[in-house]
Amino acid sequence: MKHAVVTGAASGIGADCCKDLLMRGWTVFGLDRDEAGLDQLISLAKANGQIFVPIACDVSDSGSVSRAFECIGSATGFLDALVCSAGIFRTGPLLDMREEDFDALFAINTKGAWLSARAALPFLKAGAGKEAAARIVFVASAAALRPKVGGGAYAASKAALIHLTRVLAVELADQPILVNAVAPATVDTPLTQRLAAEAAHNGYRVSGTSPLGRVGQPADVTSVIRFLLSPDSGYVTGTVLPIDGGTSAAFRPT
Repeated sequence: MKHAVVTGAASGIGADCCKDLLMRGWTVFGLDRDEAGLDQLISLAKANGQIFVPIACDVSDSGSVSRAFECIGSATGFLDALVCSAGIFRTGPLLDMREEDFDALFAINTKGAWLSARAALPFLKAGAGKEAAARIVFVASAAALRPKVGGGAYAASKAALIHLTRVLAVELADQPILVNAVAPATVDTPLTQRLAAEAAHNGYRVSGTSPLGRVGQPADVTSVIRFLLSPDSGYVTGTVLPIDGGTSAAFRPT
């Protein structure tokens, strides 16, 4: 049986990724601050005879991450995959943004992924083999490829994550651990629904429909993550895969 850790597991892309892995027979350790959201996944997993282990964790806190992986270590000695989906969004003009919001973006979106990868490394090394590399997938953003006014700090935190992806992929290539990132544009999640609802008050507008004529769904992202965790991606590392329906490919005037 394969084992994975998913951060940001309680909702959105992280929750959909957990469901996909569970459906395919993986044991999943779900990390999130939202314990109520984790409880919903527990109920779903139990109903389907699946193994989901919820762990309350703040990925921006090194102590919390260490404690989470101590729990994981008590349950298993190896991991096949780490998916870092935990993230937050803060809007506003760069020079009007509160310092605490700026810091929070980098603490969770960038540092949180780094802390999680660092803590997972011994388990990923134990799970890596000659025939099957272990995997790390970071959930970045299309904003890192095409930043937008009003979301500059968020874009910067995700751009930093992309550079961590590239360097870490080379540093871990001989382990063997494959490291890649996905870069979704607007995805229909509770977070983007809230941002759209608040647009009238904060002036920030989500990107909306892609050139393909719709916004993304969590399953659109999960299916690409599934590929990056599969044997089919055995020669893919250090890449960033946009999942945006063509949004970042070219500017289309409206």
